[in-house]
Amino acid sequence: MIHRSFSCRSGGISRRRCLAALGGMVVAAQASAQDWPSGRVITWVVPYPPGGSTDVLGRNIAQRLGASLSTTVIVENKPGATGTIGAAFVAKASADGYTLLGTSIGPQAIAPHLMGKLPYDPIAGFEPVITIGTIPHVLVVGTNQPFKSVAELIAAAKDQPGKLAFASGGNGTILQMQGELLQQQSGARFIHVPYKGDTPALQDTLAGQVQFMFAPAAAALPHVLSGRLRALAVTSSRRLKGLPTVPTMGEEGWKDFVVEQWQAVFAPAHTPVAIVQRLNGEIARTLKDPAVVAMADKLGVTLVGGTSQQLAELQKADSAKWAQVIKDGNIKAE
Repeated sequence: MIHRSFSCRSGGISRRRCLAALGGMVVAAQASAQDWPSGRVITWVVPYPPGGSTDVLGRNIAQRLGASLSTTVIVENKPGATGTIGAAFVAKASADGYTLLGTSIGPQAIAPHLMGKLPYDPIAGFEPVITIGTIPHVLVVGTNQPFKSVAELIAAAKDQPGKLAFASGGNGTILQMQGELLQQQSGARFIHVPYKGDTPALQDTLAGQVQFMFAPAAAALPHVLSGRLRALAVTSSRRLKGLPTVPTMGEEGWKDFVVEQWQAVFAPAHTPVAIVQRLNGEIARTLKDPAVVAMADKLGVTLVGGTSQQLAELQKADSAKWAQVIKDGNIKAE
């Protein structure tokens, strides 16, 4: 957790009085946490428009979280700027446990390295609460494309530098980052074509307007099964149950290419530890609810849970990873 420092070394106050004051602060914080949420409404901010996986799954969890806390949890959508508007709103909110951020990897580990100075610090500005789940991706091409493997795609790109295009749901998304990562690891050169959302990107991949894309597994699966898309590889560490014959990127020779989009919950920095722990425990229980599990399966989300510290480590690792990819590729927000 991240907490304000308190020093008893400053002049003008005895160490005994200082320690007593510190003890009083701890007791007050514990008492406040014990009273929480006292029937007050909790706002769960989703930094994306309604209808996406982050929003749908967040609403399912929020409803059950409210019931377990004997209060109401409302979901408020604050979309825009690749999710950073909603993140900034929560970062500036009171650290009292009544405002939460249900977000994904983009605003917390990718966008900060693309968009210059943001009105929040993605790490210091928040208390990690819990990882909701991860979404694997699939490298797909339209069946009108000749590529039958990742190796064939890379070979064609090297034969025609800057000619093959890949689609993404927008600049700064994890879909773009995977294309950039493949470009850097392979030495091939692609054209990035950003769209306003994953759906139009997938539609143009189906139509052959672009050669390939990394698509969320749940969105790609129906088209792969119907024969309209060809899946070349999955970005998870293991093969997917829904696509058991599709190899992983590792099996295709790209050992360092494990990419999964995570969804998680954060609170404003300095939210009391007891509240963060209570939220972690209550949300972890909702992740075992059969209805939530069924919804996650439908959305292609692998539910995770875990501790707040595990989320903090995941965020820091991914932030460092994508910062390096962005730097090496000289990628700019457009």
